[in-house]
This record gives sequence, structure tokens and C-alpha cells, in this order.
Amino acid sequence: MWPKQAKQTTLGQPPGTEIAVEHVTMEFRRAKDEASSLKEWMVRLLRKEHKYELFKALDDVSFTIQRGEVAGIIGTNGSGKSTLLKIIAGALIPTAGNVMVDRRKVQLLTLGTGFDYELTGRENVYLNGAIIGYTKEYIDQKYEEIVRFAELEGFMEEKVRNYSSGMVSRLGFAIATVRDTPEILILDEVLSVGDMFFRKKSEARIREMIHGGSTVLIVSHSTSVIRNNCTKAVWIEKGRLRALGAPNEICDAYENRKDV
Repeated sequence: MWPKQAKQTTLGQPPGTEIAVEHVTMEFRRAKDEASSLKEWMVRLLRKEHKYELFKALDDVSFTIQRGEVAGIIGTNGSGKSTLLKIIAGALIPTAGNVMVDRRKVQLLTLGTGFDYELTGRENVYLNGAIIGYTKEYIDQKYEEIVRFAELEGFMEEKVRNYSSGMVSRLGFAIATVRDTPEILILDEVLSVGDMFFRKKSEARIREMIHGGSTVLIVSHSTSVIRNNCTKAVWIEKGRLRALGAPNEICDAYENRKDV
């Protein structure tokens, strides 16, 4: 699956607006009747028998986030929430529409990417940190803090393939959140990592970042996370904007939905 490319325009933003999403549509081209083997794929390629269909992950989505707001995005699986975050962060270019944001201010925190399971925990701290954009000197300075927060003392020389999923999540969260609070913070399902006790600790750290003056965009499946942390809620369902407004009102509507 890969996106149909379109030119993205960078425009000026109205005063006080930190993020403006304007009529954003995102289409991906995906194969129909995917080949079951490399040989079958090559035969289809030579015979020009590959067939594709367009999948619309986002369909004409528009909203704005003001400076200092904490906005939560909610929706069922496959609704396009993470795709939208990647467009805002600049990792994807929309098929149509514009996103107005100063990406030099943006920090996207998403867990589960950038780990090599054949490397040790220590080696993955440097690898994952480099992917995020940390310098080696910065990681050297923050290494012990990362290990303490992840509660992985004594495990850092083990290969990550021997870690439990909770240990991997804790390490990823500790690496991603060790830096100073950015002006625009985008969180993709990072408030649901680890066990109950680590989750409380991770939520406390995120609250510190939120209340540090950042404009924050949170994606979460948890309405309690949206209710407790956000000043605005955005409900996206099947790629379309379903509702926008006060967190309690939007979460009530989401929880009581009958036909999405």
C-alpha cells in the first residue's frame, strides 16, 4: 500500500492558530487479490495482471487547533487517526487539501517503531534516539534517566527480542519523552503503555509536558484520557470528521454511537 502523491502547499496561519487542517483527503493505492508468492507476483507483473483499488483513509477533513489547546482525536480502529497525525507531522503528503503548521516546532511521539530486536536495550536507546533526532551526546547525558524511568536496570545488555511487550513499551516511552517539552506535541496512543502502575507514571509525565505550555494533539482509544486531559475533542470515523467540540460532549456521543 502506498499513497497517491500530491503537492502540499504551505500557507500562513491566522493569528492564534497553531494547526489548521483544511479539506484534507488521503488516498492509498492497494493491490486487489494480492499474490500468494513471489513467483505469482512476478508472473502477474509480466502479464500486467496486477489490479489496484483506491482506499480513502481520510475524506475532506477540516479543523483548527489554537495555540495552547489540548485536542484529543478519537475514533474506532482504521478511522484514519494515525494517518492524520503523520500528515500533520510531515511524514505523509495528503492527496488533497492543506495542513498549516510550523513543523520545526512539532514532536511526534509514537511507540513501537525504530527498534531492532536483535540489538540490546542499550544499543536500541541510541538507535531509537537517533531516529527521533537526539545527538549521541544528548543520549549519553540522558541514558541513566531513560533506564530508571523505564525500570529496566539490569536488563539493558539483554537483546530486546528477550523483552516482554511491556518492557519494550516502557523503553520506547522513556526514550520518546526524555527531551524538553516542544511547542507542538503530538501523541499517538502513548498513554496506554505498560501495566497499571507504569501507566500512571507515564500519564503523570505526559501531564507535565502538556502543562508546560505546549499545544498538544492526542490520539487515544480511551475516552477517559480525552475527558481528563483535553480541552477540545475531534471524532473521526471511517476517514470523515464526525464531530468537533467539548470533550465530554464528543465522548458521550462516541460512547453512545449506534451506527458508525
